[in-house]
Amino acid sequence: MAQTDIRKSLISRVLNRALHMMARVLPGSRSLRPFLHRLRGVSIGRNVFIGDDVYLENEYPGCVDIEDEVEIGLRSVIIAHLRGPGRVVIKRAAWIGACCVISSAKGRVLTIGEGAVVGAGSVITSDVPAFAFVKPAAPQQVATVAVPLATAPSYMAFLRGLRPMRPAASVRDGTSPKTVA
Repeated sequence: MAQTDIRKSLISRVLNRALHMMARVLPGSRSLRPFLHRLRGVSIGRNVFIGDDVYLENEYPGCVDIEDEVEIGLRSVIIAHLRGPGRVVIKRAAWIGACCVISSAKGRVLTIGEGAVVGAGSVITSDVPAFAFVKPAAPQQVATVAVPLATAPSYMAFLRGLRPMRPAASVRDGTSPKTVA
């Protein structure tokens, strides 16, 4: 990680961002986009697919390693720093669904294992084992809306109109996992 410890010149930072912007919007998911990210310093293997509008670490591109045959779905975000550089390693033949967020922190290495499948919309902050299939938690109702946000006179009016869900009496007894308003 010696490359991430040195201060980058203004020119290299501007060039990095220009290449990043081009890689997000130009065609060539298996050709031009991986090439542009390689120019930025991202380590990318062979036959990698990078979907539209994928955000690959902007501040420390050298902290991202993507091995051969990986596919990254559109609008996914891969961040290799939180309060300093960490590292994200995506192993061979991993598949990252659309709109995923993968984030590592300073001094940590986050690994997506070989052949792993990360379902669309997942938020990944810890390692995913090889050949694992992970998906985001199913949405669950947490409140009832009395004042619709789209027509509320203010956000505070919307918040005042929320009615939190309470566990049903049978849940307290341990007999049924239902909720009531």
